[in-house]
Amino acid sequence: MEVGSVRVEPGQDLNGSLAVLDTRADLALVFGSRGRISAPELYPALRAWLPQARIVGCSTAGEIFGTQVGDDSLVVTAARFESTRVVAKSVSVAGPGDSRLAGRRLAQSFATAGLVHVFVLSEGVAINGSELVLGLTESLPPHVSLSGGLSGDGEAFARTVVMCDRPAESQIVAAVAFYGSRLRVGLASLGGWDPFGPERLITRSSANVLYELDGRPALELYKRYLGPHSAGLPATALLYPLSLRDPIEVGGLVRTILGISEADGSLTFAGDMPRGAYTRLMRANFDRLIDGSKLAARRSVSLLDSAPQMAVLISCVGRKLVLKQRIEEEVEAVREVLGDAPVIGGFYSYGEISPFTPGADCSLHNQTMTVTTFGEV
Repeated sequence: MEVGSVRVEPGQDLNGSLAVLDTRADLALVFGSRGRISAPELYPALRAWLPQARIVGCSTAGEIFGTQVGDDSLVVTAARFESTRVVAKSVSVAGPGDSRLAGRRLAQSFATAGLVHVFVLSEGVAINGSELVLGLTESLPPHVSLSGGLSGDGEAFARTVVMCDRPAESQIVAAVAFYGSRLRVGLASLGGWDPFGPERLITRSSANVLYELDGRPALELYKRYLGPHSAGLPATALLYPLSLRDPIEVGGLVRTILGISEADGSLTFAGDMPRGAYTRLMRANFDRLIDGSKLAARRSVSLLDSAPQMAVLISCVGRKLVLKQRIEEEVEAVREVLGDAPVIGGFYSYGEISPFTPGADCSLHNQTMTVTTFGEV
């Protein structure tokens, strides 16, 4: 497995920059700001230089290149496999209510013989990430691992785009299927946020829209806890996500608020907020956020029998807004664990798709660092 990566800054020559990549690559992952990845000249240039590659990518809330984090750049990671076959497919998604069906359609479009892993990049705004993951997991064989993320649009949350062997467009879910007995994939996802305040019971909700906590309007309670920070909603919600705990299942999730409704006092999240679950406000702990990235990297390689050659990092836009000038510390923490050998690329997202640890059930996460490592033996 041979991997190369390039970062193209605004004003740099695109064709000249792509010339460092192997023209025999089987897969190209492309991450960039919405403007950069939607540029009409991008896909033709990628296709001309990488004629046999599956070209898959998405818009972002920031790009990861090695241990550098940038904005309004373009990161292209190209991999040539020795014995692994890659197949890319995409489906359209009409909106949040179509998410589970879109996941099913996408998963069922892949042949299952020899399938090892599926890496998904999704529409980031008009989607219910939890339902998308359910549709994928219930339609894939149990032994097939799944990771990926929801595309981003900086801090705007207005429009995201996904590319899959054609120019980028909105309301698309794309996936790359990996086939081969020599491929090794590791994956893990961790946060690092601290809970505060009392737990509240979700007493009324519908899918990813939360209406009431303990019988009271959810927005009213959330504003009371935020105090003066509530004036900046919905943007400030990225700094104060909610934990989600199911009273039956072990473990917990973190959910990011995508929007609010003053009319009915509701909060809209990136994933489901089921009635009967418990939720609690969370706030950032800088050191624990960085430690979470390091531990995710450790877990992603814990069961591998060889060193990875490529790592795809998907971290949440909320972490980027909190860490600010310290943001590169979380990718440096991953590099510290993985060493100098793997090529690292990735992006900041509106949601992360991964198990917490290898072998666990796959879920939609918010406010986590997700690490997927690839290698051939």
